[in-house]
Amino acid sequence: MIPYSTQLIEEDDIAAVIEVLQSSHLTQGEKVNELEEGIARYVGVRHCVLFNSATSALHGAYAACDLTHDDEIITTPISFVATSNMAVALGAKPVFCDIKADGNMDETLIEALITSKTKAIVPVDFAGKPVAINTITSVAKKHNLLVIQDSSHAFGSATGGKKIGSLADMTIFSFHAIKPITTGEGGAVVTNNDEFARRLRLFRSHGIIKKQLWNSDMVALGHNYRLTEFAAALGLSQLQKIDRFIAVRDTIARYYNERFHNHPLFSIIPIGEDDVSARHLYPILLNPELHCVKEDIFSELQTRGIGVQVHYKPIYQNSFYKERFGEQRLHQTEHFYRSELSIPCHQKMSLEDAAHIADIFLEVLEKYAYRGCTF
Repeated sequence: MIPYSTQLIEEDDIAAVIEVLQSSHLTQGEKVNELEEGIARYVGVRHCVLFNSATSALHGAYAACDLTHDDEIITTPISFVATSNMAVALGAKPVFCDIKADGNMDETLIEALITSKTKAIVPVDFAGKPVAINTITSVAKKHNLLVIQDSSHAFGSATGGKKIGSLADMTIFSFHAIKPITTGEGGAVVTNNDEFARRLRLFRSHGIIKKQLWNSDMVALGHNYRLTEFAAALGLSQLQKIDRFIAVRDTIARYYNERFHNHPLFSIIPIGEDDVSARHLYPILLNPELHCVKEDIFSELQTRGIGVQVHYKPIYQNSFYKERFGEQRLHQTEHFYRSELSIPCHQKMSLEDAAHIADIFLEVLEKYAYRGCTF
C-alpha cells in the first residue's frame, strides 16, 4: 500500500534521537529551545512555542487570547475537528464560513459573519495552499479581530515571498508523522507578539514560573503540553530537510498536474504563481457524475494498493456539532466533500511511483465513469 502521506526517517534522524535517549534529560532540556529557535528563524518570527501536538497548540493559542464563553470564532468546516474543538473546549462557538473551490475559506464571505461576539478569524491553509491571508488580516484589522491561522498543513508554505507563519497574530503548525517534517506528534505556535508567547509558555507547562532555587509559583491555569527532548531532536534533524522534502512533494504534484490537466472526469487545485505549497495533500475533485460511485472508487483504489483518503467530512456534520449547534449546510462545502479525494504525494515517493498511481487512478475512474450518477 502506498499511503497518501507518510514520514521519511533517515539514519541521521535516528542518531539524533538516540543521542538524547542516552543523555541526562528526556524532557525540559535544551533541544526544545533549539528547535523553537530554528523554527522561528525559518519562518521569520520572534517566537516559536512548541507543544506536544497541534491540537494542544490550538488550545494554547485560543487560551492566550482569552477566548471564552460567549465568544465566537469564524472558521472553516473543511478541516480536522481540532480547529474548532479547542475553541469549543473553552466555551466559544465556531461560526462556519463556506469555502471556495480550492478548499480554503472564502474570504469574501467573512465580513457578513462578524458579530459583536466575534473574537478571531481562524482560516486553514487546506492541503498546504495558502489562504488569502492578506485579505483576511485586512478584514480582521477593520473589525479589531485576531487572526489565528491554522497552518497545520502548511509548514514551509509561502505567499508573496513571505513564509506562512509570519502574517497572522498567531499561526499553528503540526509535526504529526504524515506532515512534511515530523516530531512524531508535535505542534507549535509562532507569533511576533511577546505577550502571546509568554502566555503560551505558561499554558503548556502548568501555568508555573520558576523563581529561585526550589521555589516556583503557579500564576495561571495551565496544562502539561510539553514536547519531549527526543521529539525535539527528531524535529531539529528533520528541519534541516524541510526544503528537500517539499521539493520532492512538489515534483510529484507537478507530475500529476501534467498527467491530469483538463481531465474530463475530475479537476485539480492549482497553486498560484505567487504561492508556495507544502503539498501536504494532493486533492482530486471528482466531477458530480462520479459522486455516487465515490465509495466504490475509494475502495477499489485501496484494494489495488493506493492509499487514498477524504479531506474532510465537514465538521458541522459530526454528531457532536449537530447536537450542540444544530443542523447546518453550506453549499460549496457540501459539494467539495462529495468531490474530494486525496491521492499519495510525499517525500518517500519516486516519479515511477507517481506514474504507477496515476495509471491506476485513471483506469479506476474510467471503469466507474460509465455508471454515472442520476441528478
